[in-house]
Amino acid sequence: MNNQSFTPKETLAELDKFIVGQAAAKRSVAIALRNRWRRRQVDPPLREEIAPKNIIMIGPTGVGKTEIARRLATLAQSPFIKVEASKFTEVGYVGRDVESMIRDLVDLAVNMVKEDEKRRIEGLAAANAEDLILDLLLPPAPQAASGPGGANSFTIDQPDLPVKTDRPGEDSTREKFRRMLQDGKLDERELEISLSESKSMPMVEIMTTSGMEDMQSNLQDAFSKIFPRKKKNRKMKVPEALDAVTKEEMEKLVDMDQVIKEALRRTEESGIVFLDEIDKIASSGGGSGGHGPEVSREGVQRDLLPIVEGATVSTKHGMVKTDHILFISSGAFHISKPSDLIPELQGRFPIRVELHSLGKDEFIRILTEPENALIKQYIALMETENIELVFEDDAVDAIARIAVEVNEKTEEIGARRLYTVMERVLDILSFDASEMDAGKFVVTAEYVNEQLSDIVEDHDLSRFIL
Repeated sequence: MNNQSFTPKETLAELDKFIVGQAAAKRSVAIALRNRWRRRQVDPPLREEIAPKNIIMIGPTGVGKTEIARRLATLAQSPFIKVEASKFTEVGYVGRDVESMIRDLVDLAVNMVKEDEKRRIEGLAAANAEDLILDLLLPPAPQAASGPGGANSFTIDQPDLPVKTDRPGEDSTREKFRRMLQDGKLDERELEISLSESKSMPMVEIMTTSGMEDMQSNLQDAFSKIFPRKKKNRKMKVPEALDAVTKEEMEKLVDMDQVIKEALRRTEESGIVFLDEIDKIASSGGGSGGHGPEVSREGVQRDLLPIVEGATVSTKHGMVKTDHILFISSGAFHISKPSDLIPELQGRFPIRVELHSLGKDEFIRILTEPENALIKQYIALMETENIELVFEDDAVDAIARIAVEVNEKTEEIGARRLYTVMERVLDILSFDASEMDAGKFVVTAEYVNEQLSDIVEDHDLSRFIL
């Protein structure tokens, strides 16, 4: 099934594999993803009039806002970029141009499509590379060769190899060598091959200001066309040579014009921009007399507005329309609230969803349930040292309880607190594991409390260490 045709229930089920709780937020993004598929089924010109329903996620740090958006993009195979709204500033202040996030999104889409295309032509490139290596292993007949250093820029170190001729047995010899190559019987032989070096060009450094951050990459692209890639002879064994030639063949076979065309289409139709910390550019309500930070914050909002509404952005790969890019924004909104955003921007984020703080029960589920659960990660890491790591249920309960306590006493950083607590619990084991005998290591509640009791009881220590 095409991932972008997932039903909302199927999307929800996929997100549940990695993200605990936050059903309302996952439900909203599942609907947003399905609406993209629905829009593509509508006939033009009405299709062009259907705009995405952008989302604001409201909730403290570490509760899953970014992870939901990232997993959604992976699921939909969409170009995805995360940017912090606070890095943009109004023109005239120091900071990045808001259009730069669209240019970055296009660059990501080009790389994504290029990798897809490479996977598609991998078989053809490998076949071509195999033929090129066979040409080296079966050099031209002596009368056809121009001697060492002649037209053939490839040489081989084994003088006892059969000579390639136009006699009837040539094809059978070539096929014999092909089988030997595929069976790995030629892996120890060494070839000298001519490979393209990485692009050689002068390094151009530009002090970037708003609207100029792409000038450096554009100039370097121009120089790369002026200065062709140089060839360099390198000696390597057959498997390395085969791999290197395959990669070079892939680069030759990829049609970059088609790649860029598809990348622009994919960006416009299914791109996702995650605007983090949008509350940092909201006015906090008090105002500041028409100058200072409040001016800059409102200026950023007004610069963002046309991009979110739908604009045409110039990139080095071509023009990109942002009308149907999905914008998901997030913020804690401790000091400000969504209504502090300028009304025009509020109107462009019609879906508001609140993510809740996580408690002990959620932490236990986060530690154990997802496919990438933290406990599963540590078990896999210890397996590399031949140690079977086992967590008793009461140990998991103790880790979750302590994480909640530290969040309440210090700063609320949500599930990220589990990382610091787990590292501290397993600090001694992680250090000593490489010297220990293979066997089982059981983490109990007593062991957890033993490792953490002093730190948790000392408020200042827990603030610094956990």
